[in-house]
Amino acid sequence: MSADLRSNFLRTQVQSDLAEDRVAEVVTRFPPEPNGFLHIGHAKSITVNFGLALQFQGRCHLRFDDTNPEAESQEFIDSIQEDVRWLGFEWSGEVRFASSYFQQLYDWALGLIDRGLAYVCDLSPDEARHYRGSLTAPGQDSPFRERSVAENRSLFEQMRAGEFVDGERVLRAKIDMSSPNMNMRDPILYRIRHATHHQTGDQWPIYPTYDYAHGQEDALEGITHSICTLEFEDHRPLYDWFIEHLPVPHVPRQIEFARLNTSYTITSKRKLKLLVDHGVVTGWDDPRMPTIAGLRRRGYPAAAIRHFCEEVGTSRSDSVVDVAMLESAVRDDLNRRAPRAMCVMSPLKLTLTNLPGDLTLSVPNHPANPDFGERCLEMGAGLYIDSGDFREEANKHFKRLVLGKRVRLRGGVVVEAERCDKDESGEVVEVYARCITFEPGVDPEDGVKPKGVIHWVSADHAVAATIRRYDRLFSVAEPARAEDVVEVVNPRSLAVIEGAMVEPMLVQAVPESVFQFEREGYFVADRHDHCANSPVFNMTIGLRDTWSGADA
Repeated sequence: MSADLRSNFLRTQVQSDLAEDRVAEVVTRFPPEPNGFLHIGHAKSITVNFGLALQFQGRCHLRFDDTNPEAESQEFIDSIQEDVRWLGFEWSGEVRFASSYFQQLYDWALGLIDRGLAYVCDLSPDEARHYRGSLTAPGQDSPFRERSVAENRSLFEQMRAGEFVDGERVLRAKIDMSSPNMNMRDPILYRIRHATHHQTGDQWPIYPTYDYAHGQEDALEGITHSICTLEFEDHRPLYDWFIEHLPVPHVPRQIEFARLNTSYTITSKRKLKLLVDHGVVTGWDDPRMPTIAGLRRRGYPAAAIRHFCEEVGTSRSDSVVDVAMLESAVRDDLNRRAPRAMCVMSPLKLTLTNLPGDLTLSVPNHPANPDFGERCLEMGAGLYIDSGDFREEANKHFKRLVLGKRVRLRGGVVVEAERCDKDESGEVVEVYARCITFEPGVDPEDGVKPKGVIHWVSADHAVAATIRRYDRLFSVAEPARAEDVVEVVNPRSLAVIEGAMVEPMLVQAVPESVFQFEREGYFVADRHDHCANSPVFNMTIGLRDTWSGADA
């Protein structure tokens, strides 16, 4: 095992299966439903399934379990493929679809009917719930359970022919209505849906349920290890029943692991869709969303997400991981690979009164890695500094520019503030300072050293940019428990700054490139909106964890 891979029970079991010749080649699959964008929880499943295949020189299939056309779309299919590739993985062969097996699944359903193991049921949804019983009471047999094989086959063929309306009938497996496992109480195999399918069009007016289709797809594809999250553990007896009673060509091994749950995060696609539909966010890839597309647009590196998924480990115990662990992985990654740049969020004019002429300063792109090279900055008499970096008076703890005090401007020049101008409301609009030293890195000859270092941009060369500052989307650690997720959205999750001033080289930044804006945090050129004529940067994460949630 690679030194950067942690031992876990999945790897141990797969290794054992190979060592004992129970399998000759590891074949896994990632089987998303194309009914929404993937989220951070799916990132964990992707790294597990593709990671196992990579580790053991096997194959991993990408298969869309597209059995519910009313909730699915090509947009989701495209986004999922893009997310998997962006995370750094490639599937084996062509993209696969459950819909490719619809005819086989239908034929097998006819076989179950012919053997007296499935029947057409006319109960309404409400009636079916009543007959199903509860966790403490057994179910009751449907009054249609004893239909003859001939009648069931005829009715099912009529369902296939589109002769009934939606919801009028279903096909159910005949198993055990008194089973303590609710999944075994004559589960539905097919339901009537007159809906156009994104792959098969209008060929099918009936669609198999996820539970019926899922395991058989694995069997048809020769999947050796069906890695599922723990909520499917109670479904395993049903999957085994299907495998036992159908002429499948292969028997997969299902193993369950705990899904990834992180604090301050929702991973329910239904609830995430609610945020999109209600306009709480701008879309599935809003940088505040826990979707992979949202994290990507926010500037989270794929490598950091993969590292986080590995670090949280794989177990069979449900738990909630502090989202700060993901944020820490992002900081660590970006601290190593993000070049530095300067951005003034709240510009205040600084005029250097004694600058004899423009200076060209050479500044390292990364203070700890000379391989990043250097960039040249033009410094004239007119600069912009952040308004928060100046005070007329301040105590000794304020390490920035104060009247009569000195600071070093990034790049080396030391200045001392002399005076300032104010507008009619008393706000400082311009600061005047004289240069004490003109050479970078040179300390003043009088021995009075500057109190700190501040960033700046040239008033003649800087470019106005839009900055989107982001915070956590939710103000409580467990938003999924809220009755209304909209009510626990953090009102400070987005702040848009117009008119920030950035270094001119940032105009040419390639979309999705991330920079550390000195003393501000990490920011990414928006993958959709950033352009030379209108630079747009999204805040990826701050330089340190300063989060203080509403319920902290």
